[in-house]
Amino acid sequence: MATSTIEFNNPMSVDDLRVMIPAYGKALTIVVKGEPGIAKSSLHHMLKKDLGDEYDHIYFDCPARDVGDTVMTIPDNDRTKLTQVLSEVFCMDSPKPKVIMLDEFMKTPKLLQIIWTRLMLERTLGDRQLPEGSIVFATSNNSSDGVGDSMLAHAGNRVMIINMRKPTAAEWNVWATDNDIAPEIRACVAMNPRMMASYLDGGQDDNPYIFNPTRKVLSFVSPRSLAKSDIIVRNRGAMGAVRTQAALAGTIGMAAAEMMSAFLSLASELTSIKDVIADPDTVRMPEKPAALFMMMFNAVDTIQTQDELASFMKFINRVQSAEVQSVFFTIAMQSKRLAKLAVRNEQIKEWAKTNYQLMT
Repeated sequence: MATSTIEFNNPMSVDDLRVMIPAYGKALTIVVKGEPGIAKSSLHHMLKKDLGDEYDHIYFDCPARDVGDTVMTIPDNDRTKLTQVLSEVFCMDSPKPKVIMLDEFMKTPKLLQIIWTRLMLERTLGDRQLPEGSIVFATSNNSSDGVGDSMLAHAGNRVMIINMRKPTAAEWNVWATDNDIAPEIRACVAMNPRMMASYLDGGQDDNPYIFNPTRKVLSFVSPRSLAKSDIIVRNRGAMGAVRTQAALAGTIGMAAAEMMSAFLSLASELTSIKDVIADPDTVRMPEKPAALFMMMFNAVDTIQTQDELASFMKFINRVQSAEVQSVFFTIAMQSKRLAKLAVRNEQIKEWAKTNYQLMT
């Protein structure tokens, strides 16, 4: 049977999909496609947070399952008939509508894909209808990723296929700030935005950091692997430089590990945020941009009051590069915690007005 490997343009962000799936998912099944490690599977947890306990939230790992993990036909001796029994993972005894995520759907054995076609089109599992208002969506990799993803052609006509893009460095750093990822990692990404490029973008053939199916490298930078490297960075004191770099290389790849290790060696060149707030006009300005990036992310985590923010702004205004300044302003305005102060800060408002082109 023919399969489809067509890729689509106009990729959506993860925030776009958090809106689209609830809006369309009761009538149409969205299949989210994207390269490895960009938070496709995390949509399950995001929607659980967004939609709450009015739904049963069901995660189904398609490649790890078989037909018997979904529905089985068994004899009903009392009625001398065959009857279908569904896996308890689908919570069909509960009257709540379901949010069902079929993860890595295009790696599913073809027989199981056939079973899913009724679920995707008719909201029927086996012979049982899902409760009214149920949402079904799926995820998978791009066919061009070379990891075995394909879909039956007639099944593709029953769904909405949406490509999901990687976050930009700025977008990822907003998420990382709100999720307490180590400032050294955030600074490294801010200074090296190519870490968030995609092999599907033009001019990335020489990018040593990212996933590229032509290189067959297992360890590379992705939003997922960067988040997983947080525990490595935070434990570098106990592990030492050699073990830390080895652990980073095995998580984000050698090129990124070398870059990250360079950031970790800058601790002695940083000025404490406490000293900056106390004396923003004359405190020492780091000579290396990497150290300055790290200080900005330390400040985002440290500043608690409007007075502290105003004082740090005096220091930031001494920075010679508006592009470097924009990293702090972007995070300050979009961070869930610091934005409450930033929106009332007159210096930030003035900077944003003057440099609006850097914020778009």
